[in-house]
Parts: sequence; structure tokens; C-alpha cells
Amino acid sequence: GADASHGDVKRPTIRHLPCFQPSCRLRVALICRGLIALCVIGGVHAGAAADDTALLRELRSGAVLLMRHTQTTAGVGDPPAWRLERCESQRNLDASGVAHAKRIGQWFASHQLRVTVVRNSPWCRARDTAMLAFGRHDDWAPLSNIFEDRSGADAQATAVRQYVHSLPPGELVVLVSHGVTISHLVGGAGLATGESVVVRAGASPAAPLQVIGRLVVP
Repeated sequence: GADASHGDVKRPTIRHLPCFQPSCRLRVALICRGLIALCVIGGVHAGAAADDTALLRELRSGAVLLMRHTQTTAGVGDPPAWRLERCESQRNLDASGVAHAKRIGQWFASHQLRVTVVRNSPWCRARDTAMLAFGRHDDWAPLSNIFEDRSGADAQATAVRQYVHSLPPGELVVLVSHGVTISHLVGGAGLATGESVVVRAGASPAAPLQVIGRLVVP
């Protein structure tokens, strides 16, 4: 979907969260103490305690989160004559997006999840999300917004897949990007602001990423 923000996004009930793969079946949707939701492709045990344990186990065993930046001022794309090197010319995080990014970081810290690598799109809203949530950033061109220019979209997706495949086992990596860029990587419906797709590497550097589920920290 378009990289847009229009105020608070109403969350669907978990059983209605879309999958990224047409053949998938959502057997369980995890709701952990009302703070986070993860729809999992494949079976896990039912029950709140089991859900919480399963969610954290997936993240602690190593995964990559493709995270959409948090909420911005209303709009689609960027204003006319925007410049990548000038944050003030872009559509940036609003107060809600700033607070949301901080909550995401607090959730990871409270669950003692050690993020080993944080990379982000060079767009300021993605960089700010990374900084506010995790205290660091690393601008990486393959995560760039493809909303206005898709000419390099396939090459960007290939670079991300190869990077994910190159990661050592056990790494917990956050890649902050844009809704349209993430949808191009994994297919399917778009993400709400601040939402993540949790993935692991495919069988080869060229293979599609393995989608584990979706992660939402309200």
C-alpha cells in the first residue's frame, strides 16, 4: 500500500489480520497481555501464557523484523520538491509517531530482547523511528522508499534477501523501512505504521523470505 498516515490506525481483530502468502493458514493469533500481537504462520500452543512464550521464543532464537516507520503527519508520499538530505522537506513523524517509536523500544527492553543490528531507510521518518526505538541508526539504501520510483525495487529486494541470508544464526535484526517497500519484499497487504513483519532467510540468497508473522506494539 501507499506510504501514508492518516491519524490513528484502527487495528483489525487478530483473526482478520491478513497473511502475506496466499496459501498460508493462520492457526493461532497471539495476543500477549494486550501489549503486542503476532499472527503466526504454522501451529503454536493456545493460551495466553503459551502465546507469550512462543512469541518471545521466536524472537530470541533469531529473526529479522521488517518494520514500517511509525506515524507521520498526514499525507501520501512526500511534499513536492522534497530532498532526501533535508528532513524538513519530507513528511516526518508526528507526536504520536515519536511516542510510538519510544514504546516499541521500551517493549524490547522490558522483555530483554537484545537487538544486534538496526538498519533503516535513509528517509528521515525511518531514521527517527530507529533512533527513538533503539538509540541507533544505519542508513541503508536497499530499504529506501519506492513509492515514487520503483525502478530499483527488485534490486533493493534482492539486496535485502541476500543480507538476511548472510546473517549468523541467532541474530535479532530490525530493518526500518516503508509500507510499500516491505510489501514489495514479502507480498500481501500493507502494514500499519509501527507494525513489523517477522521473517527469516529463505533456503538460498535468492529465495523468498520466510514469513513468521506480524508484530504490533500499540
